[in-house]
Amino acid sequence: MKRFNLITGTVMALAITTGTVQAQQFVDKKQTDVHVMSKTYTWPQDQAVLQKLDQWQDLKFGVLFHWGVYSVKGINESWPLCSEERFLKRRKSIQPQMNYEEFKQWYWGQINNFNPTEFNPEEWADIMKDAGMKYVVFTTKHHDGFCMFDTQTTSFSIAHGPFSNNPKKDVAYHVFDAFRKKDFMIGAYFSKPDWHCEYYWNPDMATPDRNVNYQIKLHKEWWRKFQEYTARQIDELTTRYGQIDILWLDGGQVRPDNGQDIHLDRIIDKARQKQPGMLAVDRTVPGRNENYATPEMRIPSTQLNYPWESNLQLANGWGWRKNSIYKSPQTIINNLIEITAKGGALLLGVGPTPQGTIEEKAAICLRQVGEWLKSYGKAIYATRITPHYNDGNVWFTTSKDHKTLYALYALPEGETLPSTITWKGNEPKGAIRLIKGNRKVKHTCKNGIITVELPKELKNEPIAFYYNRK
Repeated sequence: MKRFNLITGTVMALAITTGTVQAQQFVDKKQTDVHVMSKTYTWPQDQAVLQKLDQWQDLKFGVLFHWGVYSVKGINESWPLCSEERFLKRRKSIQPQMNYEEFKQWYWGQINNFNPTEFNPEEWADIMKDAGMKYVVFTTKHHDGFCMFDTQTTSFSIAHGPFSNNPKKDVAYHVFDAFRKKDFMIGAYFSKPDWHCEYYWNPDMATPDRNVNYQIKLHKEWWRKFQEYTARQIDELTTRYGQIDILWLDGGQVRPDNGQDIHLDRIIDKARQKQPGMLAVDRTVPGRNENYATPEMRIPSTQLNYPWESNLQLANGWGWRKNSIYKSPQTIINNLIEITAKGGALLLGVGPTPQGTIEEKAAICLRQVGEWLKSYGKAIYATRITPHYNDGNVWFTTSKDHKTLYALYALPEGETLPSTITWKGNEPKGAIRLIKGNRKVKHTCKNGIITVELPKELKNEPIAFYYNRK
């Protein structure tokens, strides 16, 4: 059996038994409401999928847009609708006088106020292109059930309400089209649970938690209709919206071993008839449809040798918030350096405003990241992991042919570049050059320790070198 090697970029013959590896687990105690990684990873068997995975792994940096009815008021996306105890404070902070049922109707009623008349997907694509991003994942539907595409399955979508007469009412189409023209890989985020759909949260039953609110074995016809509803929506997205490279699925409770089987294998197989090689990212559900892992709001503690991406926020929320506090460009760059050295990609969450624009503060930050990538992106894009990948603030990647090593210095926030940088291991053969300007720098090697002298006039920012491995 042939398998595409994501580390070397070559096709090799392997003796495969289960094709499953143990996934490394890590927990950030400060993050209690985010997804953890699956315990295992299963390598795809489809050669077209393996080829697409290799192409995706070259990209390293992408943008995730959360945009929907929650953006109107700048509130937490979907989760205040959930009646689990952990979300009570969120709901009460938004509408303290409303009881739960009143809040649900108020939330869903924001469809009548969502009118993003300044929506300009070409501008979005320009900003993200300038940021050095290479792929986009757009939220076509979050758990609240509101569709950001012109679906035929429900009127609860952006194509109805005050935006219905706008020529760009089929928002997902125009986002995908604008980014595809900028050579982005296209990803469609899709929530498997749908809290607005009567066949998932039946209105005659209580909604105590995030799960389907009835016993499926007692209401098989309801569940069958939900299966059909989900399949139709995914079929729309994968047949009417051009090339879809990634189907990014959220809502891990909808899974067979939790009694909520939507026949996803069948859905993915059908989609790939129109979208050969399409990556399925059924996050937190290990198996054939989780083609890469998606740790949320965290970076793995060690290097991983299977495909993954960290989902991090640019600001203090996935969707837009009033008075957002944005991370610094240097923080984003340092995160990208660490993630790349550990074998992953960075999917950065950016929330468009209710009017359909990207806040200028966000655009400024992203453009600064892009300027850095113009100078040092050679050490990020199309690289692969190398066994010795970190020594202090220095991180290492390698070219796909493994002939060239890259040493990236992640300058700590608030510090200035030192006069010299040292690391142990990964000794050079011949010269070391600064990637920016292709400048040769002086260095010494003694007892396995490499010391590099930095030119005095360098900009105070993370830097990267390249050299041949010894």
